[in-house]
This record gives sequence, structure tokens and C-alpha cells, in this order.
Amino acid sequence: MANSWVNSAERIGSDLHLEMSGPGGRRTALIRALREAVRDGRLAPGTRLPPYRSLAADLGVARNTVADAYAELVAEGWLTARQGSGTRVAERAEPLRPAARVPKRAPPRVRGPRHNLLQGTPDVSAFPRAAWLASYRRALQQAPNEVFGPGDPAGRAELREALGEYLARARGVRTEPGRIVICSGFAHALRLLFGGGVLRGPLAVEAYGLGFHREILADAGVRTVPLPLDEHGAQVDRLGRERAVLLTPAHQFPTGGPLHPARRAAVIDWARARNGLVLEDDYDGEFRYDRRPVGAVQGLDPERVIHIGSVSKSLSPAVRLGWMVLPARYVEDVLAVKGEREAWVSVLDQLSLADFIVSGSYDRHVRRMRQRYRSRRDRLVAALAEHAPQVEVTGVAAGLHAVLRLPPGTEASAVKAAAWQGIALDGLAAFRHPDADMAVSDGLVVGYATPSEHAYGPAVEALCGALPPPSTGDARP
Repeated sequence: MANSWVNSAERIGSDLHLEMSGPGGRRTALIRALREAVRDGRLAPGTRLPPYRSLAADLGVARNTVADAYAELVAEGWLTARQGSGTRVAERAEPLRPAARVPKRAPPRVRGPRHNLLQGTPDVSAFPRAAWLASYRRALQQAPNEVFGPGDPAGRAELREALGEYLARARGVRTEPGRIVICSGFAHALRLLFGGGVLRGPLAVEAYGLGFHREILADAGVRTVPLPLDEHGAQVDRLGRERAVLLTPAHQFPTGGPLHPARRAAVIDWARARNGLVLEDDYDGEFRYDRRPVGAVQGLDPERVIHIGSVSKSLSPAVRLGWMVLPARYVEDVLAVKGEREAWVSVLDQLSLADFIVSGSYDRHVRRMRQRYRSRRDRLVAALAEHAPQVEVTGVAAGLHAVLRLPPGTEASAVKAAAWQGIALDGLAAFRHPDADMAVSDGLVVGYATPSEHAYGPAVEALCGALPPPSTGDARP
């Protein structure tokens, strides 16, 4: 016999699966199924069962079949029946032992660092909950019915229009909504572009960057060629036969310098001459503290640059929303890779971000966080000047992290000393491309945005105490 679902509104208000199978007739099968439901705990003591008529209708059996099954189970002590109270699972002195289950393993207790100064995360305690909730409510209330059906692989038009206006105004991007494709972040963009075969290697990359991104490219069969870095950014004059180059021009990650204006122009010239492509990772372009943010390279030639951004630094990495601003010739190819049933970003989140931008809440949040992060960077620089004057903060005043230049040969010991003090941070060497010719310098990458506001002061104090002491040659009067 087929399995059946009991879903009568007159019973306990939730579905119950009864397996009507095995030898014997329907009465025997129903008795067996109800016993099993009580035995394995799906029908708890005291649970009221559906009336005969309701259960019979749900199971497609005669009413007398249910009545006889109930009567048999009452006689056996599994059920009780009282006038006005209906038929219930019998109360027992000892609860029935549920069916054997795989015991749940308690998650291991991981004792984290006392001070988290890892790069890559904004201050999550500063997430604009009230403003985001207001945008979410408005988006949900105003959403047309078709929002809850199959989506558009390019992303909601409302968000692409809002992003087109915002990116033009804040980042100098030249585009239109039809050339914006929504994704879940930079890593997702790489998978779509290279994993889907839209672009191929070899790909030039900066000699220092996220190893996670290099792994994604390697998994897609893309060979990456490191470009040396100096105080003016990537040495784009070293570009050769690569088909594309991946850059962080507004704020090189992690060393912290912007790409020099002459090199911005030079990389566009290279792309035009070689029929190449520039991938622009604009991961924290809004956060510049000593001057107005540098505009996007994409504005120099929209047909030679793919501009990629997300809200992982400006809002939260938990809001899985990013975008690609594509040259016209790549739009259809990217959408084909996404497919008609690709696991897209939540449409409601897209509509919420669109409202968040249009309402001005996004600009207000970015301005507020820009002030907060600038203050934190200033506090870090001041603390180092007082307690560790031998350590220099390199790069421009921007972003969510800073690089502390250390004396040669001291990086590994400094990372270890920080760990002993309960400080989580990375050494600069952790971001070096394995094929890079030479190291930039010894240094620590300090994520000053990561701690909450109350935890930042103690973290900086602990960091200063963990830094290597000045050598005789470093002593300052």
C-alpha cells in the first residue's frame, strides 16, 4: 500500500506521515502505522488524534476501518478514548523511547583570539539594522507579484538601475543597467567569468593578493602571472602576452597604494593595443580618507574594463550581493553561464539594496563608516608613533586595513608574537604570489575595521606590545 500523509486541519495542526504498508488489510496496516508513530515519538503522549471521518478521508479508507483500528489500540493501551475528549495517545509512566538516532555531536569549542585584527571584514556591529529593515519592508510591500516567480539572471532591474546611478556618481563608472549583472560577490564573478569559459588565461595579477582568488582561478585552469609592485602600484609595463590583467587600482590589496595615474592610462593603452581586458576589483573604493576617492579605471574605457564590486566591505559579507559592469560584448556570454535556473542572489535582498541606495541610506552609512575607519586608522598611527616608532604604516589612508612595515627578517617572529598575545592578524608574506620574483618587504596586515568599537582600543594596545623592539639602528632621539 502507498504511504499516506495525514493533514486534516482538525487534528494537531501539522502533517503526519503514516506508512500504510506490510502484510494484512488496511485495518492491520493502519494499526501498525499508528503504533510506529507512537513508538518513535512522532505521536507524543497526550496528542489528540483526528476524528474517524477526517482520518478516513485523509487516508482514503472506510470510516469503520479507522474506528476499528482506534478501538484495537485503545484495548492494547496505546490510545485512550473519553467522551468529549476524543481519542488521544495514552499517557505512560515512562515516555516511549524514540527511534534510535545518531547522537548529535556537540560542536567543538574553538577558543578564538582575544583580539581579531584580521583583514577583510568590516565592523559587523555597525551594520545599519534599522535602515536595512526599513528598506526591506518597503521593498516587500511594494514588490509586484512577479517578483516571487522565476527571476532574471541579470538581476532585478530596480537594483541595476540604482547601481548604475550610484556607480556613475560615486565611482565615475560609465555604464547603463543593461550592462550590469548581479552576482554574490567577487569570488562568484571570477567563477562566472573564468569557470564558465567566458574568459581564458593566462591572466596577469598583482604579485600580492588574496590566495583564495588565485585558487578559484587555478581550479578553472587559469594560469596567473604575477606583476611586480612598487610604490606606484603594479608595474603594468611588464605586461606581455596575457589576455587580461586583474588589478586593485583604487587601493592595492594588500600593500595599500593606488595605481599611479600614468599606469592607469598605460594599462588601458595595453588593453587597446593587445585586444586585452582589465578586470578592476573595486573592493573598498569608497573608503579614502586623505582626499576624495579615486575614480574607477573603467571610466577610461568601458569596453576594455570589467568593473567588479560588492557590499562585503561597505555593509557586510553576510549580504551576498555584488555586481559586474561588463563591456557590451560579454553580457550575453555571462548570462548564458548563469543560466535560467542559476542559484541567484535573493530577489528580496536585491530589492532591499535598491531601496537602500535610492533612499540615500547607503550613502549615509558609507559616510558614517568612512569617519569611523578614518578615526581608527589615525588611532593606530598615533599609537605606533608613541609605542613602536620603529614601525611604519605604509600605503595611503584608505580602506579597512593597514600594512605595518617591519625591519627585514622580523615578520615571522612578529606574527608568532602576536599570536602568543592572542592577536589574530596576517603577515604580508601570506598574500604573496608563489611565482613572484621578490618580496616587497616584511610587514603585518592589520584589519583595523574588524573589531567592534569597544574592542578596538585594547586590540591596538596589545598589538603595540607584541611588535618587535627597535634595533640599535632604528632608535630615534
